[in-house]
Amino acid sequence: LVSEAMRAGHNQYAPMTGVPALREAIAAKIEATYGRHYDPATEITVTVGASQAIQSAILAVVHPGDEVIVIEPAYDCYAPAVALSGGVVVPVAMRVDAAGYSVPWDAVRAAVTPRTRMIVVNTPHNPTGTILRQPDLEALAAIVDGSQILVLSDEVYEHMVYEGEPHASVSRHPVLAERAFVVSSFGKAFHVTGWKIGHVAAPAALMTEFRKVHQYNVFCVTAPMQHAIAAYLEDAAPWRDLPS
Repeated sequence: LVSEAMRAGHNQYAPMTGVPALREAIAAKIEATYGRHYDPATEITVTVGASQAIQSAILAVVHPGDEVIVIEPAYDCYAPAVALSGGVVVPVAMRVDAAGYSVPWDAVRAAVTPRTRMIVVNTPHNPTGTILRQPDLEALAAIVDGSQILVLSDEVYEHMVYEGEPHASVSRHPVLAERAFVVSSFGKAFHVTGWKIGHVAAPAALMTEFRKVHQYNVFCVTAPMQHAIAAYLEDAAPWRDLPS
């Protein structure tokens, strides 16, 4: 499909926000899988992998002195992105007991201050493999509801949830989805990490700020790969058969 896209002439810059057909396919996939509609024109952006999406989201909304709550252990790109923005990482350690790892939501709530700008969550979690469930989403929503706190949800392993468990995407929860950047990765989902193509979904107001960074960070993502993934997603079977 990539070769076909190149032969078809898709060898110049792609649109800054992503190839329209791919953004439309992403929106359709999210809605079919998690029940949340995102406008592909204003609420979906294709990124150079998930790491760029995470960094751009943080740079877009975290300002000097703002606090960002990060659940630890954490993937190694969160803290540097917060530091680049001038923000302050507020770590909250996961709870460990006989049942495994879990997020101590009481400790998260206790870590919130008037300077808290964002809470970063990651499910399935790297490196522990822990997943969030509906009660976790409700606990997070109770913390942020009525506040100015935003959520960054790293969901790159969304299709690696096993034993019949559903993926508790933040996009499923109306309170959280209205204030969240939800980051996903085609590289992880389809085992093509070398393509470095991810995407972020967010309400239009947040996406406007995200794109201000994205435009002057990477501008756009490799065109033929985008067209290839869009063509691949025309058949829903490959992703409908993935765990979700």
